[in-house]
Amino acid sequence: MTDESEDLDEEARPRRKRRGPAKVSLKKLENAALHYLQRFSTSSEGLRRVLMRRVWRSAHHNGTDADEGAKWANEVVAKMQACGFVNDRLFAEGRVRSLLARGKPLRGIRLQLHKKGVGQEIIDEVFSLVEEEDGDVDFAAAMALAKRRRLGPYSTRLNRLERREKDMAAMARAGFDFETARCIIDAETPNDLESIKNGEENSGMLGYFPDDL
Repeated sequence: MTDESEDLDEEARPRRKRRGPAKVSLKKLENAALHYLQRFSTSSEGLRRVLMRRVWRSAHHNGTDADEGAKWANEVVAKMQACGFVNDRLFAEGRVRSLLARGKPLRGIRLQLHKKGVGQEIIDEVFSLVEEEDGDVDFAAAMALAKRRRLGPYSTRLNRLERREKDMAAMARAGFDFETARCIIDAETPNDLESIKNGEENSGMLGYFPDDL
């Protein structure tokens, strides 16, 4: 138990000033890149942005040369690519499959990859590969979203009609077109959706709701 005099002594001690960002160097940027890549998957441009934030902070607080720092950042990114630690194609493919499984439509995924700095050519290649291997991936993503959100045939509600408009709106907000949303929400059972996804005959619209809705 401390007495009052100890508390006063503690308050009287000068507080340490927070240290600003350290000066960047080629070696420090390389270490920062390796540390970041151990924790996160990213694109080449994503890594460059991470390193450039350090460069700009150092230039602002320490007066270091931002242009020189930018050259170092580019050198580090090139080295990470050469070592195989950064691969835009593998990053894009992994991100596409992950987002599809979470119920993200292709249009939204394409936009996200653009924001991550992945090139258009790589995006097109990955989309072609995924669609060739997995078929109608947008429909599968819509199914994944409906299952995760318990929409349409995945709902546990006895009266799905009361939720139909809200379910349709949820699909639209996620980025799916009207026909895809209607097909998902109006399906009678999850098995019927599997039949549609697999291209089986006599699937079509399954008529859980009256045709005039």
